[in-house]
This record gives sequence, structure tokens and C-alpha cells, in this order.
Amino acid sequence: MSSIKKQAVEGTIWTVVGYGGSQVLRLGSNLILTRLLVPELFGLMALVNTFIMGVALFSDIGIRPSIIRSPRWNDPVFLNTAWTLQALRACWIWIGCAILAWPVSQFYNDSRLVWLLPVSALTVLVNGLSSTSMATLSRKLEIGKLTRLEFATQIISLAVTIVWAYITPTVWALIGGNLVSSVVKTAWSHRLEPETSNWFAWEKDSLKEIMSFGTWIFVSTMMTFLASQADRLILGRLFTLQLLGVYTVAFSFADLPRQVVKRISQQVMFPVISKYADLDRPSLRAKILQKRKLLLIGLAFMVTVLACFGDLIIEILYDERYQEAGWMLPILAVGLWPLLLSATIDKALFAIGNPKYVALGYFLKFLYMVTLLPVANELFGMVGAITVIAFNDLPSYFSINYGLWQEKLTCFRQDIQATILLLGLLFIVCLGRYSLGFGLPIDQLL
Repeated sequence: MSSIKKQAVEGTIWTVVGYGGSQVLRLGSNLILTRLLVPELFGLMALVNTFIMGVALFSDIGIRPSIIRSPRWNDPVFLNTAWTLQALRACWIWIGCAILAWPVSQFYNDSRLVWLLPVSALTVLVNGLSSTSMATLSRKLEIGKLTRLEFATQIISLAVTIVWAYITPTVWALIGGNLVSSVVKTAWSHRLEPETSNWFAWEKDSLKEIMSFGTWIFVSTMMTFLASQADRLILGRLFTLQLLGVYTVAFSFADLPRQVVKRISQQVMFPVISKYADLDRPSLRAKILQKRKLLLIGLAFMVTVLACFGDLIIEILYDERYQEAGWMLPILAVGLWPLLLSATIDKALFAIGNPKYVALGYFLKFLYMVTLLPVANELFGMVGAITVIAFNDLPSYFSINYGLWQEKLTCFRQDIQATILLLGLLFIVCLGRYSLGFGLPIDQLL
């Protein structure tokens, strides 16, 4: 087995194991917190996090991806210039959130947002000082160190949140846990590679390289925010905060496969494809298809479980306040499939330096959301709104695949095969469930 292939396999294992453990912790804490805190607080935090993410994505110039794909990825001058940009960007994000706090509180008619938004954004300010070793370890595919860091800081965050919520069941428990986690993670990141020491630097060639690649990253991430967070922004006006909190619970389960793909894509696929980016297109495509096949099979099984048993999961794990999430989860899980197909290949466009089709895809997704979501809610109520949200990645999927076709990296045939597998699994499992007397996953709507 080649060195890169061995590293990729080990990195994938670390990513899956780390993410699995992370989700077990998150589920356990979620079950505890939903009993300590009212649904309204989860809806409130969903809004806060959406705006923080928005300001962050509207200022993203792809610093970490720039380090991973750069031939100067281990040059101290380049790394310190990147770290300086990262710290300056974190300051801008906090200032942006502080400025937005009052208008947002007025728009949603909730005075708590005036303080919640800038205080929550302190986590971004702290994270902006984290070491560039996070990126260089990704480049070297040393995922084990990164996974242990993420897992440990998550344990600390959840422990602080639960204890705080038990003593004082307010939204500040959710904020406090995140802030403590950011401080620990940033401090620890500087110990991952003791020989790496970051300080302020400003080198023109480094800036030029980062900014030239970062232009399309900026456009892409800006469109990512508009597309991926449009549901919360719009639902925050259409639904009550309590119902938004219920939707957040359903979405957190449906989002599990995407998070798995996101981590594998960022921590393994992107660094590997970056190393192979100089290959001719047929050879690069063959390597991608080979590694993508098993991943799609695993994702098809994950989606099947969530779609066919999501309502039972909600019924067993949550009290009556969250039961409406039971019919939302199967719809959201099935609708996630186009995104999973895209997320397992779109990093190839970043690795070869052509992410414009990803940016276009997210822009089309945003137009889809702002056009169809209010109309669907008006005509078909909450069911229509959730269905539109579920399938909002179709425009992005076609844009990304057009870009892959242009670059001779298309995987459309493999997508069709994986989709047939998913549909077959859904039919067989739903038929078996119905035959055993458990009904269908969306019986609440029938």
C-alpha cells in the first residue's frame, strides 16, 4: 500500500471514529439539555449561530484550504502571514456581529439578541488565534492528532454546558460551554506541533497567493451561507421560536451524514486530491471514483436508517414537546441525498483551483430558497416548507456536476448507480417495517 493511500485510509478511520464518538456525546448531551432547557432557547441559539456563521462566511478567504494546497505549506513566513490574516479576520467577525446585534434584535423583536450575539461571537475571536498547525497536520494527513483535539474539547464543552444548565437553565449555558471549548482548543492547538510557533507577519508574495485563491473561496462561502442558512433566517420569521427549536432537533439528526462527508472531505479527500492535482484528468478521475464508491454505499445506508426510522428515534428519545420533529426527519433525510453526492466530489474543484461552479451552485440554491420557501409555506403550510428545505440542494448539485463535466471529472454515472441503491434500500426497509405493523415513517401526516 502506498504511503499516501495508507495515510488516507488511516485518516478516514480516524475521521469516522472521531465523528461517531462526537455524535454519541452530542446525542447524550442533547437528550439531557432538552430536559433542562425549553425548546425556545434552542431556537434562539439557532438564530444567533446563523448570524455568526453568516458574518464568518462573508469574510472567508480560504486561509486553511490555501495552506493545505500551497507548495509553501511548511514555510514559516507563509504560515505566519496566513495566521495574521486569520487573526484580523476574527476581529472583523466580532465587530460585525456587535454591529448587527441591535438591528437583528429589532427584526426578530427579541431584546436578548443585543447581548447574545456579540458575547457568542467571542468564540470566533478566540478561534482566530488558533495555530496554523491545524492546517499543516491536515496537509500531512495526521488526522489522529486533530481528532483527539476535537474530541477532548467537545467533552469539556458539553460538561460545562450541562453543569451550567443544571444550575441555571438559561441560554447562557449554551454560550458558556462554547466559549470554554474555544479557549481550550486554541491553547491546545499551539501544543500540537511545538516546533511551529505563530507570530504576526506580512509578506507580499504570501498575501498574493492566499488572496488569489481566496477570491473564489470568498464568493463560494458567501453563497454557502445564503443557501445553507436561508432556512433558519426565513423560518425565524415564519415559525415561532419553539417550532424553530423543534425543526433544529430534526435537522441535527438529518444532518449527520452530511457532517460525516464534510469531515472526510475536508480532512482526507481535499489533502489527498491536492497531492494528486497534477495528474492528467482521466487518472485523477479514476482515483476519485475508486475512493468515492465505498463512501457512497455507506451514506446510502445512513440515509436509509434516518429516513425509515427517524420518527421512531424522535418518539423514543424526546418528550411530547419535540414530537413534530418525527415527521420532519424522514423528509429531511431523503432530501439530503443530492448534497451528499456533491459533497463527496466538490473538493476536487477546489483542489484544481476552480471552485467557481460550487459558488454558482450555492447561489442557485439561495434563489431556490427565497423563491419557493415562502410560497410553499403559504400554500401547504409547515409540510410544504419542510419539503422545500429538504430538496434545496438540487440546484447546487447540477451546477457542481456541470463544472466537473467541464473539467473532465464527472461522476454522474456513479451518482445514478448510488441513487438506485438508495431507492432500493428505502423500498425494502419501508416495506419490511410496514409488514411488521410499524406503519410508515410519515404516518403522522397521513
